[in-house]
Amino acid sequence: MERVDTLVFKQYYLDCLSHASYLVGDSGSGRAVVVDPRRDVGEYIADAARLNLNIERVVETHVHADFLSGHLELAARTQARISYGSAVVVDFAVDPLPDGGKLPLGDVELEILHTPGHTPESICVVVRAHADDRVPFGVLTGDTVFVGDVGRPDLAAGAGWSAERSARALYRSTRRLLALPDATGVYPAHGSGSSCGSNLSAAHHSTIGEQRHTNHALADMAEDEFVNLVCSARTRVPRYFPFTAARNRQTRSTLDETTHVPALPFAEFLRARSTGGVVLDTRDPDAFAAGHLAASINIPLSGRFAELAGEILSADSRILLVCDPGTEREARNRLARIGFDRVSGALAAGAPGIEPGHRRIAVRHRVDAFVALDADTRVVDVRNPGEARTDGTIPGAHLIPLPELLSRINELSPDESVAVFCASGRRSSIAASILRAAGFTKVCDLQGGFASYRREHPTARRDFP
Repeated sequence: MERVDTLVFKQYYLDCLSHASYLVGDSGSGRAVVVDPRRDVGEYIADAARLNLNIERVVETHVHADFLSGHLELAARTQARISYGSAVVVDFAVDPLPDGGKLPLGDVELEILHTPGHTPESICVVVRAHADDRVPFGVLTGDTVFVGDVGRPDLAAGAGWSAERSARALYRSTRRLLALPDATGVYPAHGSGSSCGSNLSAAHHSTIGEQRHTNHALADMAEDEFVNLVCSARTRVPRYFPFTAARNRQTRSTLDETTHVPALPFAEFLRARSTGGVVLDTRDPDAFAAGHLAASINIPLSGRFAELAGEILSADSRILLVCDPGTEREARNRLARIGFDRVSGALAAGAPGIEPGHRRIAVRHRVDAFVALDADTRVVDVRNPGEARTDGTIPGAHLIPLPELLSRINELSPDESVAVFCASGRRSSIAASILRAAGFTKVCDLQGGFASYRREHPTARRDFP
């Protein structure tokens, strides 16, 4: 008798955070789990209802550092139990999952593998369409194995694990996953652009066999060689990671992503700014350059908005939004995805609501990348070191990556003329707004960035050690 496949499997991918989450269920029984959910959980609930599934459990592969997970939101709205690996330490009630434990959903069965290394409590979830399938449908690898890389081992210092101890555990965990059949699908929690690894592919899924042959960290090597490899590949930990990791362990307020952001009339908006509110202008850099409130920080809503906000703003900042009309709620929700919840409101009517007498037109805010800058202008490259090393830079430029600008701002003088540039002109607009908010009055950024400059100066390059 032919068996009917009742497996329901859906991946949800957020490009802005390079984050993947999953709905796994059994259409026969109507039982389902959500794995590693983002904080705005409405899409999971809507899809489960459409598929006649009941979300009975939220499974977290580990305590995340790069986004605030939606376990509390899903538990509040669906009465689902929250589960982590049994090594987890959190402030709220969980139903812990033992190593080798099975979660039957009907014909579909999940098997839990403890895979410490990225964090002490990390687990992977093997998904079988039928409990006796020799080849699993796939394995949800969390941050243990990515497509093209493995998880970084240096984020568990707060749990008392050194990078070397984590790396040695990660070696054993990854080799355990390699014992799965080659046809097993690999479904990680992140893709290219995530700071949870250093060599992630743009592909959102793979197979064990493909990763066995193409993932440099899964090549046949001794444990010591693996430890040296993954520890030497570490990059800077984003500024907001410790805050978000701590919040993911705590009982906290939940997000309702459907609520409106309070609209503040201009006078009320100015009063909130005068009492310590930080003005975050989410418009395109060119629109921002045309006119904005003094001391505004410009982080465009498109792209990696929340991640950049987490690098530049403090988690306890009281945020006042200036947005293109109709995008206020999206901005609030994207900030909430990293736990930045102190959004006091948005300027009513958006940027057009700025009264003319308060509109600051930034002279020389954006200049053509082809113009000749004054000889005494300090040129600052806010790209990452790898970009400058690979693509070159403007001769004489001072390299200060955007995430380091606030901590290294004393390398620049408010009295000097400063021109900042990045690859395309987006990060440089953010950098210029940070400098002006800090009291720099002679700041411009290069429109079109280094890409435009390079087209006119194809040999412009400075070697980096």
